[in-house]
Amino acid sequence: MHPGRTTGKGPSTHTQIDQQPPRLLIVHIALPSWGDICANLCEALQNFFSLACSLMGPSRMSLFSLYMVQDQHECILPFVQVKGNFPRLQTCISELRMLQREGCFRSQGASLRLAVEDGLQQFKQYSTHVTTRAALTYTSLEITILTSQPGKEVVKQLEEGLKDTDLARVRRLQVVEVTKGILEHVDSVSPVEDPSNDESSILGTDIDLQTIDNDIVSMEIFFKAWLHNSGTDQEQIHLLLSSQCFSNISRPRDNPMCLKCDLQERLLSPSLLPGTADGSLRMDDPKGDFITLYQMASQSSTSHYELQVIKALKSSGLCESLTYGLPFILRPTSCWQLDWDELETNQQHFHALCHSLLKREWLLLAKGEPLGPGHSQRIPASTFYVIMPSRSLTLLVKAVATRELMLPSTFPLLPEDPRDDSLKNMERMLDSLELEPTYNPLQVQSHLYSHLSNIYAKPQGRLHPHWESRAPRKTGQLETNRARATVAPLPITPVPGRASKMPAVSKSSSDAFFLPSEWEEDPSGP
Repeated sequence: MHPGRTTGKGPSTHTQIDQQPPRLLIVHIALPSWGDICANLCEALQNFFSLACSLMGPSRMSLFSLYMVQDQHECILPFVQVKGNFPRLQTCISELRMLQREGCFRSQGASLRLAVEDGLQQFKQYSTHVTTRAALTYTSLEITILTSQPGKEVVKQLEEGLKDTDLARVRRLQVVEVTKGILEHVDSVSPVEDPSNDESSILGTDIDLQTIDNDIVSMEIFFKAWLHNSGTDQEQIHLLLSSQCFSNISRPRDNPMCLKCDLQERLLSPSLLPGTADGSLRMDDPKGDFITLYQMASQSSTSHYELQVIKALKSSGLCESLTYGLPFILRPTSCWQLDWDELETNQQHFHALCHSLLKREWLLLAKGEPLGPGHSQRIPASTFYVIMPSRSLTLLVKAVATRELMLPSTFPLLPEDPRDDSLKNMERMLDSLELEPTYNPLQVQSHLYSHLSNIYAKPQGRLHPHWESRAPRKTGQLETNRARATVAPLPITPVPGRASKMPAVSKSSSDAFFLPSEWEEDPSGP
């Protein structure tokens, strides 16, 4: 298993940015904590997939599969394409809502290992099947195990259970512990990695351990990280600075310093969503939204996109009305192809740049690569950006207007003394408003999730109307209209004194395999 890399030659830069690896989510259920987690997890999953399935443009998530582990492992959803499949995923989430929340069961230590091996086998079979029909751009799988059990114990269990398992096709194996605490104030939410879990000595590879709080917002943010570009095969941005920017470094003037950076989106564009105010604009339509740095990087003729810093600006000297488009984040690259010394030096220089810009209260003006190929008598157009420092180890990048884009505008100066009656009325009105020190988008809801869910929800009659009102389903009791896994499940060790409730899988069901656009239902269903 190679965290952060793929096997063989990687795809083009455009594919690396847009195409994310297939993901297998294993929900490790333990009673009675499942009763506290179930509602929040299912709500977060439904919110996330209503968004992920609706995004226009290139698919950000390729394949997804869901397993549940309780007293035995069970495939709730075989690998399917995410984009456009919200009804399918919604049915799966409804299955999770119906799982047993009370009582007790005898846990089997091998169930978690079997779920990992079964999911990996299913992915291998899917890959073999699809490559006979189309080019497969993903060759490795990311596995996430969501558990309420102590994360370190689950990691040790996986290390011991998987020591003889071939994990060459696993890109990343991650254990996420859901803690019992609930955030009282939602200010800043992010998964926390456990620094003590640096390396798995038995597997000879990393098993990431993270913790998230048991609330909807924390879980949403964790799942939304799946929409980010997580590839580390190549740095995406080269930020070029002249040598005089670093007075303590001797460097020829014609050989600028290069900071190698990774690009990350700050937020999703509303133009990518259907039925929103900007729904008529599409990012892949040249007549729609402005071309963005993210698109520019993916369309670069080289393996990276270059930003040439040309001058500095005072922070107070930029009018916000001159910036356009979505902001983007630059971070020091984590490209695995660079050696450790180069990564360390690059990060130290990036840190020094952020610190110096904050201290001087400066911004940087940078010129991007030309928009198109130049000709002998044509000068290609370029895009310009302002680069803003922050208190974190990141730089904010925003496109800035040039002369060609400006429209004539007149701004009369503000009179010094407004009328007393008007001033008193306005001050009285302003005093009545609640004052917040900062804007926190996590506390502002636009009802977008419910809007998207209603657009893509399965028509009435295909989905049970009242999931919560039905009796919870015990593990092993399959719904009659459930999708069947396309890989024969691994043998399950029976609990002593109790027969397994899992139905037998015929040989024919293991031979058949779904195409990405197919969805098999039990013929005995309604």
